[in-house]
Amino acid sequence: MKNILVIGAGRSSSSMIKYFLENAEKEKWNIRVGDMNLDLAQQKVGDSKYGTAFKFDALNPTERWNELQGKDIVVSMLPARFHLEVVKDCIKLKINIITPSYVSKEMQALDQEAREAGIIIMNEIGVDPGMDHMSAKKVLDEIEEAGGVLDSFESFTGGLVAPESDDNPWNYKFTWNPRNVVLAGQGSAAKFIQKGKYKYIPYTKLFRRTEIIEIDGYGKFEGYANRDSLKYRSVYDLENIPTIYRGTLRKVGFCRAWNIFVQLGATDDSYVLEGSENMTYRDFINSFLAYDPHNSVELKLRHFLKIDQDDYIWDKLVWLGIFTDKKVALKNATPAQILQKILEDKWTLKEDDKDMIAMWHKFTYELNGEMKEIHSSMVYIGTDQTYTAMSDTVGLPVGICSKMILDGVIKRKGVQIPIHKEIYEPVMKALEKYGMIYTEKQVC
Repeated sequence: MKNILVIGAGRSSSSMIKYFLENAEKEKWNIRVGDMNLDLAQQKVGDSKYGTAFKFDALNPTERWNELQGKDIVVSMLPARFHLEVVKDCIKLKINIITPSYVSKEMQALDQEAREAGIIIMNEIGVDPGMDHMSAKKVLDEIEEAGGVLDSFESFTGGLVAPESDDNPWNYKFTWNPRNVVLAGQGSAAKFIQKGKYKYIPYTKLFRRTEIIEIDGYGKFEGYANRDSLKYRSVYDLENIPTIYRGTLRKVGFCRAWNIFVQLGATDDSYVLEGSENMTYRDFINSFLAYDPHNSVELKLRHFLKIDQDDYIWDKLVWLGIFTDKKVALKNATPAQILQKILEDKWTLKEDDKDMIAMWHKFTYELNGEMKEIHSSMVYIGTDQTYTAMSDTVGLPVGICSKMILDGVIKRKGVQIPIHKEIYEPVMKALEKYGMIYTEKQVC
């Protein structure tokens, strides 16, 4: 038997744990699933005789060290900031480990130690990052092999509500951590390169500088820039590329409406609103507007942000209930926390709702003196509230990659991401069986 340790039984681990359990008998796997919330771990394992759920504090050094003993591979589904200590122990014990998180500077610094220990630390093997890397690198490698010279690369991914469950004027529901949605784009200016010119979009302008993208069969989307597209030049070995741009997808109209909250200051997470627990939603909006005892909150907001009476944005704002007298009921809350609560009232998936992952890449390149363009897209819809599109696209690549490491198919050591053909090709092929299929179209 090979022993697999899964640390963390949150929403994104559901499909991965299911994959492990379904393949356990054939592959001779024993799976242990540890989480601070024992009930959560037990829900994921169910009555499978190949899995064991247990209460586990991965931040307790002694408890962690004891549990890691005898494992063949560890999958850390913890928040990114907690991976590092687990990884350090895995290096000492010479245990391979996988995380779906971005490679931090601290993680990259462990590369040599991992190589010396003879283990792989596989990161960025979820959806974004993960499937975006694999699907993009496949086309990039094919262009290079054909002798093409890349001119531009654009990539967009979005976690969205499925069309059959899209029943609100925002065309959006939470499919991932709501806090991350509210704080998206903050911290630094978005930066990318376009036609050889460095470009920067400050947070206050981010949601008004969007691109329109059409995916066959699913209509138009809009994309706003991610914080740092430039780092992917080295990741994809595209140091001299004139244009590289990565972004996030939303349905058309979302970004302009969301910009209202940005300009109002409602997404700020840097200070607390006094007396927030006694505020109503209406009070919350009014707290950002000038004092005027004669005009209503609605009228002040219209004037402040120049929203016309027939503007579609107004219907979106009213539908959210931001002008109602419902109590915030959050003590010492930041604006972002209050906004998140308001949105959770309206954007939470219903029991029968399904989510959707949409991904789109654009490549332009020169081949034999002619300019060529390829579009690659993938849309995947979840099954239910447990096996969501987000859970599938994060968890299944992790599970498949774990199997490849256990089987000795992946021989690379050190800190890795899935940008090498011997990794992305079999993983993508395996994902096709689950319906995660990329459509590549030669536009010109």
